[in-house]
Amino acid sequence: MSDTVVGILGLITIVAIVITLFRSKTQPAIAFIVFPAILGLIMVIFGRYTFDDLATMIKAGFNSTGPTAALFVFSVLYFGIMTDAGMFDVIIGKLMKLVGDNVIGVAVVTAIIALVGHLDGGGASTFCIVVPAMLPVYKRMHMRPTTLLRIAVLSMGVLNLMPWAGPTMRAASVLGIEAGSLWQTILPIQIFGIILAIAHSVLAGFQEKRRGAGLHGKLAETEGVIEMEEKVEEAKENDLARPKLFVFNILLTVAVIAMLIWDVFPSYVPFMLGLAVALFVNYGFSAKMHKKLFNLHAGPALMMCSTLMGAAVLMGILTTSIGADGKALSAKVMEIPADATLSVVRCLANIVSAILPHALGQHLPLIIGILSVPLALAFDTDSYFYGMLPVMIGIGQAFGVNALPIAVAMVVCRNCATFISPMVPATLLGTGLAEVDIKDHIKASFLYVWGFSILCMIFAAIVGIMPL
Repeated sequence: MSDTVVGILGLITIVAIVITLFRSKTQPAIAFIVFPAILGLIMVIFGRYTFDDLATMIKAGFNSTGPTAALFVFSVLYFGIMTDAGMFDVIIGKLMKLVGDNVIGVAVVTAIIALVGHLDGGGASTFCIVVPAMLPVYKRMHMRPTTLLRIAVLSMGVLNLMPWAGPTMRAASVLGIEAGSLWQTILPIQIFGIILAIAHSVLAGFQEKRRGAGLHGKLAETEGVIEMEEKVEEAKENDLARPKLFVFNILLTVAVIAMLIWDVFPSYVPFMLGLAVALFVNYGFSAKMHKKLFNLHAGPALMMCSTLMGAAVLMGILTTSIGADGKALSAKVMEIPADATLSVVRCLANIVSAILPHALGQHLPLIIGILSVPLALAFDTDSYFYGMLPVMIGIGQAFGVNALPIAVAMVVCRNCATFISPMVPATLLGTGLAEVDIKDHIKASFLYVWGFSILCMIFAAIVGIMPL
């Protein structure tokens, strides 16, 4: 089976997953398992891989996503217990006093929190800061959680250009330069993007207001009474609320997030420790009460964890190359040995690179920029930068195009779409925390993200960072 056929089959697999999710035919976890498994079986039948190779690829996928799965489970449990204890009720009250019935104010505050929260460059930590704090406010104001996610991901995409963030570091390593040097080049684009992200939040606020959002807006009037779900939540909080421990819970949450940003321990450790402390301090040494709390939040935690486990199969089969010795070669490996069997995503990257140059030549950076957002749905971050970027740079050199503009196009435009891609584990965390299906998140955000990236690219061309 040739690399070209493998790349085409990979593209068909990704399209099949997206269509299945968009048509609500099954849960993401099942789609992430079934379609890659079919692809893997086809490749085994036609002799590209053995079953042992397939097992190695799946194991590699689990090795890369296992820590994130632990983060998912314990972050959901932690924030669930903080909600039960009533910590967010006080925060909501303060925010509501600050913005009043101002829907636009809520949207702008969301963008600012996401911008500040993402200074560390960690998508998971930012979602853990933004979504639990703002989602109850959005519900109270009758604003859509998909709008919350869209505002957050655009702000996070802009801040993801920082030199210590993953995409910039990856691109700099491929270019062989310091990440700080690349960041200085794209800094004007980042400033423009920050302004654009705040402007988008204002626009999103107007959109929500127009549809009747607000404490006393049309949506509140039509609903008339509190929904049964909110009544259940209110009854639950009366039993589990710990208002006297608000200050302690706030300090504990700040400590958990600070430990997460500190980045010395694996990302799941702060939430594991925070969960244990929160349980003992808020609800005492009672196994019965602790079990009750776990059961309350087991459903969301299990759903998120199963989704990520499915994504592990997807990423393992699609992004892992196999060396001649039968060992897995991750997407982080830039130069794959000649005798290795290329991953599905690398085969797909080769197809994309083979199609682009002949028709486009000198305009390669702009074309890559335009296609970056759609491609983000098919490539994980490592495959995109370590697999596709070196190939694109080589093609550009044949046409006299410098490597830097190509890297800038791929970093800036792809960054905008980082947190709508199902290939990025943090995206699954964000949608899980916001109680939004991944398909609804992509539907609500895709065109905005794509337009956002094109505006950033046009600005880069105007200021001379990218050639026209």
